[in-house]
Amino acid sequence: MVTLRSQALLELSGGGAMLSVLRSAAEVRERIADCAGQVSVAAANGPSSVVLSGAPEVLDRLVARWSEEGVETRRIAVDYASHSPQVEPIRERLLAVLDGIRPRASAVPFYSTVTGAPVDTTELDAAYWYRNLRQTVELEQATTTLVRDGHTVFVECSPHPVLLPALRDTVEQTGVGPAVVAGSLRRNDGGPERFLTSLAEAYVRGVGVDWARVFALRGARTVSLPSYAFQRERHWLTGPGTRAVVADPAPAEEHPATAPATAPAAEPAPASAPGAAALTGPEALALVRSTLAVVLGHSGGDAVDPGTTFKELGVDSLSSVELRDRLSAATGLTLPAGVLYGHPTPAELAGHLATQASGEQEAAEPVTGTSADDPIAIVGMACRLPGGVESPDDLWQLVLDGTDAISSFPTNRGWDIDRLYDPDPERAGTSYTRQGGFLHDADRFDPEFFGISPREAAAMDPQQRLLLETSWEALERSGIDPGSRRGTPVGVFVGAMAQEYGPRLDAAHAESDGYRLTGSTVSVASGRIAYTLGLQGPAVTVDTACSSSLVALHLAVQALRAGECSLALAGGVAVMSTPGMFVEFSRQRGLSEDGRCKAFSAAADGTGWAEGAGVVVLERLSQARREGHRVLAVVRGSAVNQDGASNGLTAPNGVAQERVIRQALAGAGLSPGDVDVVEAHGTGTTLGDPIEADSLAGTYGRGREPGRPLLLGSLKSNIGHTQAAAGVAGVIKMVQALRHETVPKTLHADEPTPHVDWSAGTLELVTETRRWPQTGRVPRAGVSSFGISGTNAHVIIEQAPPEPEPEPEPDRAPGARGGSVWPWVLSASDADALADQAAALLSFVDAHPGQHPADTGFSLASARSGLPHRAAVVGAGLPELRDRLAALAAGTDVPGVVRGTARQTDGVVFVFPGQGSQWAGMAVELLDSAPAFAESMRACELAFAPHVDWTLSEVLHDEEALRRVSRWPCPRTRPPPGWSAGRAGSRSPW
Repeated sequence: MVTLRSQALLELSGGGAMLSVLRSAAEVRERIADCAGQVSVAAANGPSSVVLSGAPEVLDRLVARWSEEGVETRRIAVDYASHSPQVEPIRERLLAVLDGIRPRASAVPFYSTVTGAPVDTTELDAAYWYRNLRQTVELEQATTTLVRDGHTVFVECSPHPVLLPALRDTVEQTGVGPAVVAGSLRRNDGGPERFLTSLAEAYVRGVGVDWARVFALRGARTVSLPSYAFQRERHWLTGPGTRAVVADPAPAEEHPATAPATAPAAEPAPASAPGAAALTGPEALALVRSTLAVVLGHSGGDAVDPGTTFKELGVDSLSSVELRDRLSAATGLTLPAGVLYGHPTPAELAGHLATQASGEQEAAEPVTGTSADDPIAIVGMACRLPGGVESPDDLWQLVLDGTDAISSFPTNRGWDIDRLYDPDPERAGTSYTRQGGFLHDADRFDPEFFGISPREAAAMDPQQRLLLETSWEALERSGIDPGSRRGTPVGVFVGAMAQEYGPRLDAAHAESDGYRLTGSTVSVASGRIAYTLGLQGPAVTVDTACSSSLVALHLAVQALRAGECSLALAGGVAVMSTPGMFVEFSRQRGLSEDGRCKAFSAAADGTGWAEGAGVVVLERLSQARREGHRVLAVVRGSAVNQDGASNGLTAPNGVAQERVIRQALAGAGLSPGDVDVVEAHGTGTTLGDPIEADSLAGTYGRGREPGRPLLLGSLKSNIGHTQAAAGVAGVIKMVQALRHETVPKTLHADEPTPHVDWSAGTLELVTETRRWPQTGRVPRAGVSSFGISGTNAHVIIEQAPPEPEPEPEPDRAPGARGGSVWPWVLSASDADALADQAAALLSFVDAHPGQHPADTGFSLASARSGLPHRAAVVGAGLPELRDRLAALAAGTDVPGVVRGTARQTDGVVFVFPGQGSQWAGMAVELLDSAPAFAESMRACELAFAPHVDWTLSEVLHDEEALRRVSRWPCPRTRPPPGWSAGRAGSRSPW
């Protein structure tokens, strides 16, 4: 159609002209009233952007007159007067040549600049396209209609944006608030860097960009990158009668559930409802936001964040009923009283209303179990442990270096350290040790990131806070956007023990009243994670004391196998808010004097308490492969049991320990000789360690090949006994050991305990770091945890199977054509965190110079949430990307760095301009670097073939032909070859 129409326009060449005028259409019509029949308004593009068409000499006179009056004008480089009576002579010819067009229905709404409103695309026949050429272009009216219908993102798909100013003016005139108006390419800047920068400019302002597709054809893989840069501040309660310690104490605030509603001075009317039968996505969201604005007394729906919970927006029980009633009246739907609780954000409620209006049932994700031959994979890990460990890599470096992470008691928790210590174990209320493994920054937290007020943050057990952060980090390290699993059956299984944080519930404490129940209750720990991330699988907090996190992992594996969840977080946490554990164990003579666990050592003299948190992400191996998640290890088997009636409630039971190991081996389908290393419970007590060693010898020691003893070690010798987090910490250590095929040494065990028969050769304590045993089979390790409650757990993990061989990736080869320009996108909850994110990534890039930019970019795009403060770095190759990343971290503005704050955006509109956007050689660079663009251009070439005597691809790659574009026959009457194809092609990657 484009070709046939262009050929028909040749008849009009030389008879007219067009003129751009920076005035409103109403004013211009008044100004040309004395030129009736000679000049017409060809286009009303915006509030102050009009195009005139008509006789050249008349337009020249207008230019001369208006220039003296200060009216800005510009001649457009065409020699015919479209959208005017001059088009009428070719009417019959145009109708004839376009008679064969058979328009079809489009799934994408089409807003016409002929009518200024949406039209049925089946009506785009020859008569329509004649009107399109003859009548005034009503872009301003069409844009206003689009905004009114809920669209706030406008993307001009063209080689050069000519309509952006008019579009911006029109959108601003509507007063809808934040909107995005963007282009794609620019004159003499038509390559992939410009295109990706345009995408980035839209992204940083809140437009959803499918970055994964940008990397899809470039062989990019997910890699582990620095996790989120939390902006932590001090939040701590120390006990009855004390004040909450927060970074910036705020005035006492009303709980959102009981805050009184503010009556508005003048009640704004909600957006008119189209009726339940016609209620769709953007309309439903606009209705919910505007109606809620009425209920809460806001001036308009723009004040309502669609992703914030109704509780956080200030909706109480009374206003929730009012909102329900208003929405029921507006839509005609019968809504239950608890509709806001089942759909707790405006966005979720809008989706529910749209589904109900359509008469469809809300789809439930199918729950399916897994077969025994589909193992459970560990795809992500995160931890915070003594010694400044903030990641699994930090932990690995700590054990590899043989670091002793034990330190003095913390000074920031209100402990009376001088009074607390007494070397006499008989002295009540004291501890005969003053050292342990501590998280000295456990009082610091970033509540704003998780939408938690400072008051509630101070009232929250730091164990809950640590679990929130490590869960977020574990998902990011898995290559999973933590926000992407909201509303899905993801399970949360955590081990935790009550640690006496804050005042008792019956104590008067105004600054934490109303928050201490949920803040201090251990059962809430798992629910807090599920609530914050919107996860809908099982959420279980396990307290079996020191075996808690390993029991939690076992339950998570079982839930995945049963199909109760599609993904699971499993882990544990321990933070000693008070010195109670030291005081009580001093009375039992169970502590080592120097705070160190001398596991299986002749010098063992008791356990050393420590703190920490660890979380692993689990999913079925087949699903991990399908979703491209990196598999770190496989959980081959696990088991849990109880001591039963043993020799005392807290005494270890060797028989029960042997039994749980055999159960785990049986579940894994393995023999004892199939496991090489065991990360033991190994607490450093003179009673427990020998019993555990005998149990290991009675199970793993049987039937082993001569010269292949079971290797034994304990992370507790480095960091102390992290209680409910001990099991998962051991798992993380063993996963790292399997990945590096190295067994780290156990500290403080130069002389193994004489209470174990090491001479049998079936067990060997690893006192020096060594290479993992080479057996010719898959390397495997066991991890044990035994709780003071008598609950025992054992897990067997094995090395991850080899990754599938990737397909050939020509774009990744050095010097390969195309694919060398990459976008790196970052986001954070505030500007400081964004700069810190950039700085952390910069350090990572410097430490990993061999990392491919595509892998880094893909991981940033696919495994990170799109938070409000955003930035993007676009560059060709690693050196340029690094320099621009450094500028972002330093807050410097340089080309290739885009910053912005995302706002709520709805409804993307692709705008196709007319004359003025073309230029010689436009978009040729994209042919070599954007497969989607090249494919679209090939389709256009086939469409052109029956109508022209040249080949599009040959012309676009012929420099001489491109130089002749300016001398093309009738150059000012039609676009150069490939212009329409380029417009169509530039739309595809969006």
